[in-house]
Amino acid sequence: MAAADSTSDKYEEVFEEGDTPKETQTVQRIRANSTIMQLNKILVANRGEIPIRIFRTAHELSLHTIAIFSYEDRLSMHRQKADEAYVIGKRGQYTPVGAYLAKEEIVKIAVEHGAQMVHPGYGFLSENADFARMVEKAGLIFIGPSPDVIDALGDKVSARTLAIAAGVPVVPGTEGAVEKYEEVKDFTDQYGFPVIIKAAYGGGGRGMRVVRQDSELKESFERATSEAKSAFGNGTVFVERFLDKPKHIEVQLLGDNHGNVVHLYERDCSVQRRHQKVVEIAPAKDLPVEVRDKILEDAVKLAKSVNYRNAGTAEFLVDQQNRYYFIEINPRIQVEHTITEEITGIDIVAAQIQIAAGATLEQLGLEQSRISTRGFAMQARLTTEDPSKGFQPDTGKIEVYRSAGGNGVRLDGGNGFAGAVITPHYDSLLTKVTCLGSTFEIARRKLLRSLIEFRIRGVKTNIPFLGSLLTHPTFIEGNCWTTFIDDTPSLFDLVGSLNRAQRLLSYLGDVAVNGSSIKGQIGEPKFKGDIIVPDLLDADGHKLDVSQPCTKGWRNIILEKGPKGFAKAVRDYKGCLLMDTTWRDAHQSLLATRVRTVDLLNIAKETSHALSNLYSLECWGGATFDVAMRFLYEDPWDRLRKMRKLIPNIPFQMLLRGANGVAYSSLPDNAIDHFVDQAKKNGVDIFRVFDALNDINQLEVGIKAVQKAGGVCEGTVCYSGDMLNPKKKYNLEYYLDLVDKLVALDIDVLGIKDMAGVLKPHAATLLIGAIRKKYPDLPIHVHTHDSAGTGVASMVACAMAGADAVDAATDSLSGMTSQPSINAILASLDGTDKDPGLNGHHVRALDSYWAQLRLLYSPFEAHLLGTDPEVYEHEIPGGQLTNMMFQASQLGLGSQWQETKKAYEHANDLLGDIVKVTPTSKVVGDLAQFMVSNKLSPEDVKARAGELDFPGSVLEFLEGLMGQPYGGFPEPFRTNALRGRRKLDKRPGLFLDPVDFSAVKKELQRKFEGQITECDVASYVMYPKVFEDYRAFVNKFGDLSVLPTKYFLCRPEIGEEFHVELEKGKVLILKLLAIGPLSENTGQREVFYEMNGEVRQVTVDDNKASVENVSRPKADPTDSSQVGAPMGGALVELRVHDGTEVKKGDPLAVLSAMKMEMVISAPHNGVVSSLMVREGDSVDGSDLICRIVKG
Repeated sequence: MAAADSTSDKYEEVFEEGDTPKETQTVQRIRANSTIMQLNKILVANRGEIPIRIFRTAHELSLHTIAIFSYEDRLSMHRQKADEAYVIGKRGQYTPVGAYLAKEEIVKIAVEHGAQMVHPGYGFLSENADFARMVEKAGLIFIGPSPDVIDALGDKVSARTLAIAAGVPVVPGTEGAVEKYEEVKDFTDQYGFPVIIKAAYGGGGRGMRVVRQDSELKESFERATSEAKSAFGNGTVFVERFLDKPKHIEVQLLGDNHGNVVHLYERDCSVQRRHQKVVEIAPAKDLPVEVRDKILEDAVKLAKSVNYRNAGTAEFLVDQQNRYYFIEINPRIQVEHTITEEITGIDIVAAQIQIAAGATLEQLGLEQSRISTRGFAMQARLTTEDPSKGFQPDTGKIEVYRSAGGNGVRLDGGNGFAGAVITPHYDSLLTKVTCLGSTFEIARRKLLRSLIEFRIRGVKTNIPFLGSLLTHPTFIEGNCWTTFIDDTPSLFDLVGSLNRAQRLLSYLGDVAVNGSSIKGQIGEPKFKGDIIVPDLLDADGHKLDVSQPCTKGWRNIILEKGPKGFAKAVRDYKGCLLMDTTWRDAHQSLLATRVRTVDLLNIAKETSHALSNLYSLECWGGATFDVAMRFLYEDPWDRLRKMRKLIPNIPFQMLLRGANGVAYSSLPDNAIDHFVDQAKKNGVDIFRVFDALNDINQLEVGIKAVQKAGGVCEGTVCYSGDMLNPKKKYNLEYYLDLVDKLVALDIDVLGIKDMAGVLKPHAATLLIGAIRKKYPDLPIHVHTHDSAGTGVASMVACAMAGADAVDAATDSLSGMTSQPSINAILASLDGTDKDPGLNGHHVRALDSYWAQLRLLYSPFEAHLLGTDPEVYEHEIPGGQLTNMMFQASQLGLGSQWQETKKAYEHANDLLGDIVKVTPTSKVVGDLAQFMVSNKLSPEDVKARAGELDFPGSVLEFLEGLMGQPYGGFPEPFRTNALRGRRKLDKRPGLFLDPVDFSAVKKELQRKFEGQITECDVASYVMYPKVFEDYRAFVNKFGDLSVLPTKYFLCRPEIGEEFHVELEKGKVLILKLLAIGPLSENTGQREVFYEMNGEVRQVTVDDNKASVENVSRPKADPTDSSQVGAPMGGALVELRVHDGTEVKKGDPLAVLSAMKMEMVISAPHNGVVSSLMVREGDSVDGSDLICRIVKG
């Protein structure tokens, strides 16, 4: 207690004298002790950033501060920074902007609450002489020029007249303000174009339009006058000649009440957009000294000529020949006054207040000879605008706000804080960032660093654009002009913030509220712990160093000797090599292809060591390609590159569906060439090329594509049915004939693809033996499934008959519809001359990883109970068997599974006993489920073929879009089912136009507004809709491949801490804190996470909630017929109705938002339909306005 009392005594001694007890100290008493003026209360008639700036100086001057605010601004920061704050009028009495233009109400508040001074800030009423008169009439001090001077200078036409009288050069323009279009037309008829139309009262870019041709004149005049009237209460304008590429130089002035005027040097405000300044610099970097001196001299001369008092800014344009022209004097403080304060050390706001209170410039020490500059200062205006969409203002809640700081960095903010709601009612300025440096370059770098340091989430900002601007060579040289932004499209090649953390939280929040949205997931993982990566031990029991990938392996031969050299080496190898399918077909067959990239990479380096003698690792292509995008939200190309980096030694094998690529239907030949070329460049070595019908013409497309790309071509025979059954048309003679055709195409390796697992051991011996006898130098690789349980025996039989490589899967993902067990095959070949050359201990060690992983992916288990010997009858491929079980249950046919398998046999017979592998296996499966669902027998199908609505895949097959089946199509079933549709008698690719890759790339760049790679193009060509949906998902939630699988599939426990590594050295420490209650109005919940110790929240739609509120539909940006609102705001004018014929560019409506009006125009010729809005409606950005239907 003694220590506490002592501290208390010391605290009181700072503010009290003697031992006499005094009342408790308050902020007001502390300020009063340092007062320097008799006046003590000031009201600021403004909002946002500038009141806060003024309050700070006022508090330094011991003044008591009053804020005013509109109802819509009731949560704004400026209200909280003042000592007192009062709402303007009653709710609904004024519009959001109109409240700050309510002169009488504002003066009334000032008088009622004892204000002695009123500061207008900038904008709103700052240049309104009537307001200044009302303030003075009420007995208060107006901090600014006298009303008469505001009249003389605030009106640009009057200021121009004064400048001419004073001999200051001006740009040719109208002699006075104009109100009628005809007056503007007379001026352009005399002086020509370009011209600029400016609001006679006000500034900030509102009410300004540059017009370059006569056809734009009337529309521009109407918009300028409308904006001016809305923003300043006066719609008069004036017109002057527009100078191309001038610099905008302004001079900061201060005048007292005794006729004294000084300048605080100049600012370069040339970097503008729509006449709104974006970045300002003080002093101007390369303005010639003699020009600067003349401008400063003329600025002071003009101010003195009207007996100017308080702060003001004289503005000039300087052309390419360094000739300068007076534009106007702004009789108020400017947004960019901060940079002048930084280089001069003068508090301009303090000078304003003290001059208004009666101080002279001399008393304030502001004599011209004592004013000098030091260094350079730059200010950037950080706004909630999206530069990639024409600086469309963005609205919403700021979810994260972290600002910059440090030496020489000044921040002047308004509503820049987490939780702030940005509305469409006001200017989009968040904060002003001002940086001071000893040189221009130091100030530039400091400003750039500061902008990069900001973290703002929840609304779009112009930070990426500012970064692009500050690093542009023209800006670095200091040679910008007023239209530099409009003239430099390269500024919009933006490198934006990745916003990875907040987007990741959005996904985690969605999972927390709605659970996993991954299709096919049932329940949560059985295992949610961390998977233990096994150690690999050498023969002496020492741990192998696997910190770096193994470099020894068969891929070296491919790289050194090419495909032919690799094929020869494989054939010369004495043992039988293995291909591990764990990384593709095994998890496709047992876990619905749902294993994610992160879980493959976690065991990659160990795999490179343990399985270094593999023939290949099957890890890409086939169904894994589209499933990666469709369900895992991953880029399959990114997976390939990452796997390749960590496993550089083992050949990668992919499954290529001949003329289909990795799609389910034929594509143009050049699409296959392009895809294979990208796959080879990104890491694929061996291409197992097959065709679902063994159509040699289809196979040839894929084989030639692989040969062009320089890959190892494994031409493949699809094995179908039981070769030992004399009733089957697919006999030994058929297969040998097909092998002959493949060899004639100069394949490197022969593949035998037994996709249903129906290759019996004896059949394997006959088939492989016959091929080996005929082609002794041809490497043979056999792929199978273990559906019947004979996989190990069949693969051993193949090895003994002369196969060079056979398939296997890790033990924990082997058997049934997957591949045979790798350890079972190793054991079966142990002691023979067919040893695969793998270390069994290492293979088993790897399996401990996969055993844990299977439990993690248990929600996708097929729940097969054992082998299915019936496969020899129904011949359903392994991967399809598990998929059909899932589909049957989804269709309500789960209890009829046995019937579905029997129907598969019948469907196969109806279609002519075809080879069954993706996509033809799907055709048979679809027909089988169609038959069971509709209780159709084979006889019913034949009899009613002309009237049944068959599945699309069945009709595509019968049409010939999948190629030509061996033995032809079944007739008359084909003709009856097609009912007049075309019948192709050649491969489909011959009827397809080549892909225009350049056009596809341009279209994707337009849709997705970012870098599009050749791999992206290849993905889109294969799966257009899947790729678009994937990109939309990633745009919303970011790259989820970094998220640990257990959190990808289910939410963490409340209070559970977990880590996510975004990239090397960047780790997020996350903790779920709470899930908020359901909002009955919105159907949303707030989810609260702690991220790196900082609480963040995300708003999530609760998919289980029922909400009556109906929001407007959004325009589809990829559909050119749909017209969306370019930003949120109010529709002040509607110029069309349903049925109106419009031409491209015709105005449809006028939108007003953030003090700016924008015309919404027709994107193309057509007729207006589905009009969704009325005049006066409020809309959000991208809300559908109407459709334009082409005639």
